[in-house]
Amino acid sequence: MTKRTRLYTRAGDDGSTGLVGGERVHKDSKRIEGYGTVDELSSAIGVVRAALRAHDAPRALRLDAWLSWTQDTLFDLGAELATPPAKRWKDMPAMGPSQIVPLERAIDEADADLPPLQTFIHPGGSDAGAALHLARTICRRAERRVLALLRDDATVSPETVRYLNRLSDALFVWARWINDGLGVPEHRWTSKAEPPAGD
Repeated sequence: MTKRTRLYTRAGDDGSTGLVGGERVHKDSKRIEGYGTVDELSSAIGVVRAALRAHDAPRALRLDAWLSWTQDTLFDLGAELATPPAKRWKDMPAMGPSQIVPLERAIDEADADLPPLQTFIHPGGSDAGAALHLARTICRRAERRVLALLRDDATVSPETVRYLNRLSDALFVWARWINDGLGVPEHRWTSKAEPPAGD
């Protein structure tokens, strides 16, 4: 009979958690804030992917493939942030050109299908588009958290911040791209907005 592993250990009841290798740190440390927000970002992308399942349009399938790769990359990024330098192993995945260059290619591909942006837009559109905008704002927060960690800890690679910066751009373009592909108009900002008329 297979013995079940208990999901709770009680080890974190004192407000600490373990990094890869066993070192204990406070749950609100900058390192935990960094990879915790990366985990939140991956969860938000999971919501996008769930929304895309309602569509079989070529763009939805293409975007889901990109987002699947992105979730794997974010898992690698979280592992990189959760592993102190002394505990890293040979060939451990790390952020660099092999993650950043494909994102730039994805941005260029999607942007080529879109009309030029003439004004600011508000988050929204289709379910998937709105969820991508939410993921974008979480990505920007993850970038801020990792940047704060980088300033205190020189062992954190600047490539982590560069990757998150590029990913937030990709999420923005993907939101516009899927809204356009699904025929859902964007909510454009206007400086002359008026409240709805009364009854």
